[in-house]
Amino acid sequence: MRVLMFGLTFGALMCTSVPLVSAQKDTAKKVTAVLLGGPDVGKRAPDFSLPWANREGVGPIESPYQLASDRGRTVVVAFYPRDFTKGCTAQLQTFAEQYDSLFGPDVTLVGISTDSVTTHSRFASSLNLPFRLLSDPEQRVSKQYASKDSGGYNRRTVYVIGPDGRVKYRNMKFNALDPQAYSELRTAVKAVRGS
Repeated sequence: MRVLMFGLTFGALMCTSVPLVSAQKDTAKKVTAVLLGGPDVGKRAPDFSLPWANREGVGPIESPYQLASDRGRTVVVAFYPRDFTKGCTAQLQTFAEQYDSLFGPDVTLVGISTDSVTTHSRFASSLNLPFRLLSDPEQRVSKQYASKDSGGYNRRTVYVIGPDGRVKYRNMKFNALDPQAYSELRTAVKAVRGS
């Protein structure tokens, strides 16, 4: 137990921001390590329940989206920072435009940010999104999936969860402006659907 605690404490200390001083006296560079967590590929995806909205309005408060209700289906969970921002608009618009080729009718896609369901409804309507946007204002779910940013928003991450409830793919730095990110996601979804 002591060895485990020492390892965790040492690891945490090693991953904090540490200034590095170069040969010149007044030059300091700050290096920050990013701690990754969340469920690894092959691990069971943590279940969650969140309120939702779509292009037609806010979902019933008594019927939040529950990951467990989609057991037996492939689920793509896309964490993103904020509605109506450039990168998030590009990402979710691409998901909508390429919905059939990226996901297909037998795949559930949900987007998660800290925005309210009212804002989600306006955003989904403005882009005509064919999927739900979930509201996680306290970042409880985002934290479980290592998508919580220290600034109060979500980091842009994507998980593909198989019908068995296990993570089949994750991208902890999804680049909304890189076509390769969508290509990798398409390949991951197809692999899960084919299995």
